[in-house]
Amino acid sequence: MAAITMRALTKVFPGGVRALDALDLAVADGEFFALLGPSGCGKTTLLRTVAGLESATSGTVRIGDRDVTRLPPGRRDVGMVFQDYALFPHMTVTDNIAYPMRVKKVPREQRHAAAADVAAALGLDGLLARRPGELSGGQQQRVALARAMAARPRVFLLDEPLSNLDARLRLEARTFLRKLQGELGVTTVFVTHDQAEALAMADRIAVMEAGRIRQIGTPSEVFCRPANLFVASFIGSTPMNLLDARVRGERVVAAGATLPLPDEARGRVTDEEPVVYGVRPEYLDYSGTPVDGAFCGQVAVVENLGVASLVTLDVAGTLVHVVVGEGHEPRPGGRGWAVPRPGRVLLYRDGELVNERTAADPATRPAAT
Repeated sequence: MAAITMRALTKVFPGGVRALDALDLAVADGEFFALLGPSGCGKTTLLRTVAGLESATSGTVRIGDRDVTRLPPGRRDVGMVFQDYALFPHMTVTDNIAYPMRVKKVPREQRHAAAADVAAALGLDGLLARRPGELSGGQQQRVALARAMAARPRVFLLDEPLSNLDARLRLEARTFLRKLQGELGVTTVFVTHDQAEALAMADRIAVMEAGRIRQIGTPSEVFCRPANLFVASFIGSTPMNLLDARVRGERVVAAGATLPLPDEARGRVTDEEPVVYGVRPEYLDYSGTPVDGAFCGQVAVVENLGVASLVTLDVAGTLVHVVVGEGHEPRPGGRGWAVPRPGRVLLYRDGELVNERTAADPATRPAAT
């Protein structure tokens, strides 16, 4: 296995398009690492540059103790699974899995035996004589994984391998992938635009925008404490409430509500300073009766999320979203109050998080064991 280290990695395409902008990133040995961001942010280019399918304009890529920046793909010791799986339609499952070993001139009997072993581990042993056109999407995905695994690379690179699966199969596949990676312990970099996949599968996530990394952290860190407004607005199945606000002494005024100033922001903001008040809908408590220190508005929309509902309050022209548990949904048209939970409010100044926790904050210290 091996760590991956990138330093000042830059990729500029013809025409001056800067896909990667002096990017620094370290992926630990054995880590399951996700690259997350909107289309065009550079995540697939980064993966392809690590694989050697794109050449770096400048900067370095190291895999383990080797500088692989100028090495061809075949000498980097990586296995890659593409979004469309890139299986050879005229080859059997056995030959598809064994192809990387064939390129390395491994004897036929040896590579077919290795292909059979990997196929058995992935539940493909009854499909070895079939061709890709005779397989389901999930089976094709497993063949692509088996092909990447068969040569026993030091690094797995996965480029949105679940995007072509239906919702049910995608859920099963991500559970399978996470379990498999944990058993193999192979350093894995996973590209996705689906935040649910990244949050569910990754040890750590890098959120990218326009060729730069905007935040690196655990799924909990990027969800609960996004470092800037881009990450705050991008992460979350229900959008974070981001409201223009102003500091008034020990209080914050946002959407007409006067609310407590977060403890972590005390001493870091000044009176009358403009800020953005951020709180996730999941961290607001709904009340149908008046409550102090709450957003108050008319219930505009109630959206069923299954086990919960997303309630939209119209607070004097500003929309505030709150998640309400099953069976507690209000009716549209009535009055409602949304109370921010203590410790869950974030303030942003000039786009960056103000109340960032430090090592001295209890919430950032390891729990006692």
